[in-house]
Amino acid sequence: MKRIARCGLLLALLLSAAAHADPENATAQREIAALLHALGASQCAFFRNGTWHDSAEAESHLKRKLDYFQRKDLLSTADAFIDDAASRSSMSGKAYQVRCAGEPAQASADWLRQKLAELRQREADASP
Repeated sequence: MKRIARCGLLLALLLSAAAHADPENATAQREIAALLHALGASQCAFFRNGTWHDSAEAESHLKRKLDYFQRKDLLSTADAFIDDAASRSSMSGKAYQVRCAGEPAQASADWLRQKLAELRQREADASP
């Protein structure tokens, strides 16, 4: 009987935490995941610290940076992710770039902001 009561208490605590979860944080997490996926699937080259990398390497690198920034509780929005983690090297301070087939290289911040705007527009168009 005590075991059932403890399970019930645990379930109540989990449901309470979910009910009070920050919806802004959930939105940020969803948007950042979509940005990382878009980069990884893009087949674009990613320039950091003097070397061009493929899109899979770029996605992996930015995921590691995301993990670091999240552990330090430094990100609250997808915009903050772009500005603080995905636009320049934390080591050298040099800007990252993205170069897609047939297009000139551009700042990764600009490329990611464009993808974020497209994502938000699709979501706005899909909402009732």
